[in-house]
Amino acid sequence: MSQPVVTRFAPSPTGFLHIGGARTALFNWLYARGRGGKFLLRIEDTDRARSTPEATQAILDGMAWLGLDHDGEVISQFDRADRHAEVAHQLLAEGKAYKCFATQDEIAAFREAARAEGRSTLYQSPWRDADPSTHPDLPYVVRIKAPRDGETVIRDEVQGDVTINNRQLDDMVLLRGDGTPVYMLAVVVDDHDMAVTHVIRGDDHLNNAARQMMIYTAMGWTVPTWAHIPLIHGPDGKKLSKRHGALGAQEYQVMGYPAAGMRNYLARLGWSHGDDEFFDDAQAKEWFDLSGIGKNPARFDLKKLENLCGQHMAQMDDAALQQEISTFLTAAGRPALKQSQVEGLLAAMPFVKERSKTFPELLDKAHFILAERPIAPDDKASKALDTVSRGMLSQLTPHLQTVTWDRNSLEAVLNDFATDQDTKFGKLAGPLRAALAGRAVTPSVFDMMLVLGRQETLARLTDAAA
Repeated sequence: MSQPVVTRFAPSPTGFLHIGGARTALFNWLYARGRGGKFLLRIEDTDRARSTPEATQAILDGMAWLGLDHDGEVISQFDRADRHAEVAHQLLAEGKAYKCFATQDEIAAFREAARAEGRSTLYQSPWRDADPSTHPDLPYVVRIKAPRDGETVIRDEVQGDVTINNRQLDDMVLLRGDGTPVYMLAVVVDDHDMAVTHVIRGDDHLNNAARQMMIYTAMGWTVPTWAHIPLIHGPDGKKLSKRHGALGAQEYQVMGYPAAGMRNYLARLGWSHGDDEFFDDAQAKEWFDLSGIGKNPARFDLKKLENLCGQHMAQMDDAALQQEISTFLTAAGRPALKQSQVEGLLAAMPFVKERSKTFPELLDKAHFILAERPIAPDDKASKALDTVSRGMLSQLTPHLQTVTWDRNSLEAVLNDFATDQDTKFGKLAGPLRAALAGRAVTPSVFDMMLVLGRQETLARLTDAAA
């Protein structure tokens, strides 16, 4: 029986959840969830000077918005420092690591001499094979004994086999002079103890894999399956940065992008399943595989994101969409909808969610049902309410008093009225939009009338005619 899949996302809490980190979390989540495995969350908070509780919360909030649920408790790397040190001391006791008493000045002098002589500047400590009886009573670091010959092969599911000449590996420090463990040690110990089977992370960590494999080998632990994914670039082909726009996952929440659309887009950012562009979570979990990840950096394209978000909003259940909009309003610091507005928006949803790409865009289309009388027309709409137009609205009102309130009947009445006025319906639509919504661009006049109902429609027409 094969070992259950266990993946992890291990961000550093030094800021917001970067969009690249969000994609890494998503890839790990999809791989585990699609195989009935576990997806774990570890906060790598060993950098105490830069790690903050606020940043940790921002990461948790970003993942919650994206719907990336994790198994078990959130693990703090800092809290496990004693366990990391324990492994270093075990390697020390087994002769696979050693105490190095070299000072920073001595290391700097070694490297300066090596540069002058054209040798490798990788530090080679004279304490590697020293007799313990010669150890001075001075501060020391603990270094692992790196292999001096041969090669290390990183078998990577994305990059292929990557071969490192062991001469390029230094005797990496495991414990600092104050006895605290370094990040590279902590990562390996945590991944082993958490039974992580697949390490899916950015390819900026690829070189770390060879150094981390030294610890796996020394401890006799199984090396996880590696998958180093290319970073995300901006449209200009350069590493994604602030100049390209929003970088934090929650910034996209505040801008009103639906989480389902964001998941779909991030999944397609560097991974593909044939020519499929639009898919739901169930399909993504079923299809996602490491073999579908490309080697080249993906380019962030806001138009593609918006297009996918629009498709997800169009297919979303109206009540679920309403709930997401409420969450968006809270996240964006905007006023919550009144109960009457919630009911109105639900009624209007079939007419306003089509071709909307973000929640603000949808809410703007729904202005007609969210606004309250008297409707104040904007500048463009006001131009459609001249004296002649007001007169037409006044004459139209009696025709709507008794008509059957369905689309076919309303279309017939309005078209007949336009003919009687010796004009085209298009000339009548402008004043109707201005009267019903106070805007020049709105959903269909008939859709608005059906959602508003007879009483509210007549009241708004009467207000505008007056």
